[in-house]
Amino acid sequence: MKDEPRKLLSHEVKPGTAVRVLIGPEGDFSPEEVSLAIQQGYVPVSLGEQRLRTETAALASVHTIHIINELQVSE
Repeated sequence: MKDEPRKLLSHEVKPGTAVRVLIGPEGDFSPEEVSLAIQQGYVPVSLGEQRLRTETAALASVHTIHIINELQVSE
């Protein structure tokens, strides 16, 4: 799973839908954790090529989802 390219969060979020984001620990999720999350319906995504600290990734995720929802409202 680690070698497979992940889809960008911004391409996977649908405006107006409920979203739950799991932020990986430093060093990322283990393959077992990824497999379990996928079994539970989570979709592996990325915020881009840069590596972010855990707390920064959480803020970036929430902001990305907020912007997607704001753009939907203004259209």
